[in-house]
Amino acid sequence: MLLDAKECQLVLVDYQARLMPAMHEAASVLDNAARLARMAALLRVPSVLVEHCPDKLGPSAEPLRLACEPLQAAGLLQHLAKTHFSALADGLGELLRPPARPVQGNARSLPKHLQKAVPQVAQRSSVVLAGCEAHVCLLQTALELLEDELEVWVVTDACSARTERNRDAAFDRLAGAGVELVTTEMVAFEWLRSAEHAQFKAVQALIK
Repeated sequence: MLLDAKECQLVLVDYQARLMPAMHEAASVLDNAARLARMAALLRVPSVLVEHCPDKLGPSAEPLRLACEPLQAAGLLQHLAKTHFSALADGLGELLRPPARPVQGNARSLPKHLQKAVPQVAQRSSVVLAGCEAHVCLLQTALELLEDELEVWVVTDACSARTERNRDAAFDRLAGAGVELVTTEMVAFEWLRSAEHAQFKAVQALIK
């Protein structure tokens, strides 16, 4: 099964300024998170930027904030501040699956053949997920997304923890639970599917 950009949402978890210096291979992990954000903007993949206790850990690190600006400008970015380790406890599920809009006005009182259909919110069932720390907030978020019956793809080279052991233990557990483990380049080329894609050169430039 390959990733389909039209079925995906991107969730970036806790790449915060006061947290990243303690992360293993922080610079390359942050670079890959920024690449994911820029690719999502190019391919119009809706995204969520999650921050844990931002009043204490600060905002997302500047390289990621800058990379998210095109998403923000396109109306494709949502922000979520959380205090729980799993982002679902603070509303991520509702952001990924917004409720359908209710019927307006007196439409319910009309005969059924005159009622306008309520537009259904497009469901994107695949969540491309990356973040820190891999064995805590990322892991708990991923497992609860699975429980919420979403497909979860964790981008391993855009994830970190304070130690390699904790990071790798998270990957082992996630794989055992049914999460697909991928890399930034795998996401890029599966979202593109073809060298003839209109955004191929722009995405390729991000990963060279």
